[in-house]
Amino acid sequence: MKVFIAGASGGIGGYLADRLSACHEVFGSYRSRAPVADIQYQMDKVDIGSGEEVARWISMNACEDDDLALIYCVGVNYNCMMHKAESDKWEEVVDANLFGVQRVLRQIIPLMRKRRFGRIILFSSVVPQMGVMGTSAYAASKSALWGLSKAVAKENASFGITINTLNLGYFDIGMIEDVPDNVLEKIIEEIPMKMLGDPGNIFNAVDFLLKSDYVTGSCVGINGGLV
Repeated sequence: MKVFIAGASGGIGGYLADRLSACHEVFGSYRSRAPVADIQYQMDKVDIGSGEEVARWISMNACEDDDLALIYCVGVNYNCMMHKAESDKWEEVVDANLFGVQRVLRQIIPLMRKRRFGRIILFSSVVPQMGVMGTSAYAASKSALWGLSKAVAKENASFGITINTLNLGYFDIGMIEDVPDNVLEKIIEEIPMKMLGDPGNIFNAVDFLLKSDYVTGSCVGINGGLV
């Protein structure tokens, strides 16, 4: 299977690319953060905000004879109270987290439909489920993926294509590295399991969904009991 990972330069995206490359042909995208050396998968520089660049990324690596999978784990945040938020920064978050999904799906779904096979996994978050101050743009864009996946699941179920969303809690990888220690302590205290998640749990869920043909339109929470 050819697995496309949008956002493969991030902590979680890079982790998944590394793990999945052991048994799949992986094509990752990055925008500005150059890939590390000695990786076992292909990394292409792609601006997810550009429809032309997304189209080029998919067309040069995939065709209708391939078994294709897409993992969209792009995640951009902007911490600001709603009444103080700057529109251009708010829009930047929504464009990356939501409209970027549309740009990639528009290119890869036609190939999946011709092959009558496809696996799509979108990464959402526990944040919009909980309600966290200062995350209006992030919460809005990530919660929108739930409705998007329901609609796309209905549109493509008869073509052997599944689409599901993972609602991630707080893991010992990725964005959590930017959280101050005092805030991190409070976050961990709120998690019923009293610890950050091991990213292996994310891989297990992804692996399951890549192999499953009867799970679609679902939201899977991986959060240590947080919600």
